[in-house]
Amino acid sequence: QVQLVESGGGLVQAGGSLRLSCLASGRIFTINDMAWYRQTPGKQRELVASITRDGNTNYADSVKGRFTISRDNVKNTVYLEMNSLKPEDTAVHYCNAEIYSDWGLRAYWGQGTRVSVSS
Repeated sequence: QVQLVESGGGLVQAGGSLRLSCLASGRIFTINDMAWYRQTPGKQRELVASITRDGNTNYADSVKGRFTISRDNVKNTVYLEMNSLKPEDTAVHYCNAEIYSDWGLRAYWGQGTRVSVSS
């Protein structure tokens, strides 16, 4: 069974930094796109950043210049380096990945990790 497990969330003051990690485990043949999303109560989940297997990245306008997504294809891990954090970045952050495994090609979600930024 394929699982995505996030870590690295927490409470930080505005202007601070956090680094999120997401490890994919299981009988994985290959991982295509990986991404980070976030969600606040009452709002839809929104894309924060995505990265292809070749390393091409895409960012939401609200995080450009502050966040950096990267991945390690050997470790099956995606990272999100978050700098200059703002209170509006407060949300549950979810990892997403398109994975080809024994179960075929499917999109998987992690359980989420909470990021709280105080003003």
